Amino acid sequence: MFAKILKRDGREVHFDEAKITEAIFKAAKAVGGADKAMAIELTLDVLRYLKQKYNGGLFGVEDVQDAVEKVLIEKGHARTAKAYIIYRNQRTRIRDAKSDLMDAVAEILVETNRENANVSNSPSAKMLQIASAASKAYYLNRLIPETMSIAHKRGDLHIHDLDFYGKTLTCIQIPLGRLLNSGFNNGHGFIRPPKRPASATALAAIILQSSQNDMHGGQSFGFFDRDMAPFVANAADEDEVFQAMEALIYNLNSMHSRAGAQVPFSSLNIGTDTSPAGRMVIKNILLAFEKGLGRGENPIFPNIIFRVKEGVNLNPGDPNHDLFKLAIRVAAKRLNPTFSFMDSSFNTPFGDQVAYMGCRTRVMANRRGPAVTDGRGNLSFTSINLPRLAIKAERNLMKFYQSLADLIELTADQLHHRYRVQAGLKVKDMPFLMGQGLYLDSENLRPCDYIEDVIRHGTLSVGFIGLAETLIALTGSHHGQSEESQALGEEIVAFMRNQIDKACERYDLNYTLLATPAEGLSGRFIGMDRKEFGVIPGVTDKDYYTNSFHVPVSFPISAFEKIRLEGVYHKYTNAGHISYVEFDAPPVNNLSAVEDIIRHMKNCDMGLAAINFPIDFCDSCGRLGVIDTDACPSCGTTSIRRVRRITGYLSTVDRFNDAKVSELKHRIIHKV
Repeated sequence: MFAKILKRDGREVHFDEAKITEAIFKAAKAVGGADKAMAIELTLDVLRYLKQKYNGGLFGVEDVQDAVEKVLIEKGHARTAKAYIIYRNQRTRIRDAKSDLMDAVAEILVETNRENANVSNSPSAKMLQIASAASKAYYLNRLIPETMSIAHKRGDLHIHDLDFYGKTLTCIQIPLGRLLNSGFNNGHGFIRPPKRPASATALAAIILQSSQNDMHGGQSFGFFDRDMAPFVANAADEDEVFQAMEALIYNLNSMHSRAGAQVPFSSLNIGTDTSPAGRMVIKNILLAFEKGLGRGENPIFPNIIFRVKEGVNLNPGDPNHDLFKLAIRVAAKRLNPTFSFMDSSFNTPFGDQVAYMGCRTRVMANRRGPAVTDGRGNLSFTSINLPRLAIKAERNLMKFYQSLADLIELTADQLHHRYRVQAGLKVKDMPFLMGQGLYLDSENLRPCDYIEDVIRHGTLSVGFIGLAETLIALTGSHHGQSEESQALGEEIVAFMRNQIDKACERYDLNYTLLATPAEGLSGRFIGMDRKEFGVIPGVTDKDYYTNSFHVPVSFPISAFEKIRLEGVYHKYTNAGHISYVEFDAPPVNNLSAVEDIIRHMKNCDMGLAAINFPIDFCDSCGRLGVIDTDACPSCGTTSIRRVRRITGYLSTVDRFNDAKVSELKHRIIHKV
């Protein structure tokens, strides 16, 4: 009856009516049918319809599929029609995914995308990101339930590290002391316990690298001073300890993981060990970071987190107060350490167990086991598009809160789906992380055992960005502009935390609320919202949404006022948080002001905080400081390494994505 049909790519090919029969028959079988003769009869009805509609003219594949749906419904085969429509939609999703994947690969071959500012542009990084693009397409179109997949695609929510959805977990606080004391095997034989500081720090770097190769997120030592102290106690002198710590920093800025695409995303918590050896660890890791790399360059890693605690280091007379002062001096020159506050209202109940990692992550309470830091981490996190809900609510708070509750419920369901997928992994899928007993309760598992009984100790986090834009959409002003908006902002974040706590009860798992580190996401959400809703002043009129609950970076506000406003949100975001203030240059000659700010951060009930300022380094002559011009004023070269804090960790500006470059340009100085 017909000779040709038009394919989706524009080619004319031979028309085969048997394919229509086969598609109808498959749809019928999906709902319990098995009548091939009926499928043939329905095919003839489809052909008659096509002849009548197109009168011998050329038609396409989509036209045939429309005709099949019409005939099935009109002939009383509604259930078969529904099965056929579902199958058609699935095929469309797969086809679109293949097209999107090829587009993504083409872009990556030119330059790696910059969702992560510490991924290089090397050949191995390109190969890694091509594999990443393929994994994302597979998970979105084959594994994740359609309602959740669609919510991600249209920008209602964002599934972080989507490419690793069913492969591994996010991050962990590594029990360094146990591994160093018992030894470990990272794949090619047993490594015995070290005896001296240099060996201990070398193995610490190997442990971070090996664990990073099993995971997609950060690696951290929650108690680096305590765990390293026994090996430092054997040092001949302090210089030996300094050399060991300097070597660790060199290693963590040069040894690669993830197929050579980046160095391990590493964090060290220090500050509260008051033993002589522990103090020596704290002092020398800080001095080594202060010295910098071989030519004075600012280290990017590790993130050093100084734990501040009354009676230990905060005040004169405390045994480690001199080390607190040293930490301030180093932070004023090198951006690190950041400062975590053990006496905050939400950290105090856990005593000396609290540690942070990466740019903000906190894992503490545990409804399925002990509330400890070592051996636990975040399993996965997904962020919601808070400003979009506010835009769509059109200043109707009841509508906003209802849609927010619905989206949090969907996000919690999606995280549980991912948890079930992760629970189906085996120890051998993460041979170092699980096989060497890094994760809590994993030490007695065998290679083919499933990991569900272990990962129940981890956290599932719902995140958010753009509270400032949300408040503008709802009230006309953000929390830096209006105390009424600040009150509403706290109410919104408290509401989210309440919904998260309900998810804990519903699933009996450790759901937590995260102040999302919006790196690649800040530009993704706002770009999609501007396309859908247009340019809304104060909301979609720039290239990024504001990070989590922060006051907008371009808003003129004093450092102390910014801290006061943001401090109230830390207690709700139990999955992690960070706040910072901006200086125009390294405040090395104003350490008292830095200390005043840190003390104010503590008094405002913050959990983790930092100071920001520009650090520029001339690759040619080694000039270190703020270089405002394109060329070095000392030697004239344009090869300048510009280090900035991107979301909570450090990177060089050339690796920032476009949204974060735009945000960086808008940052203003907060007067003290």
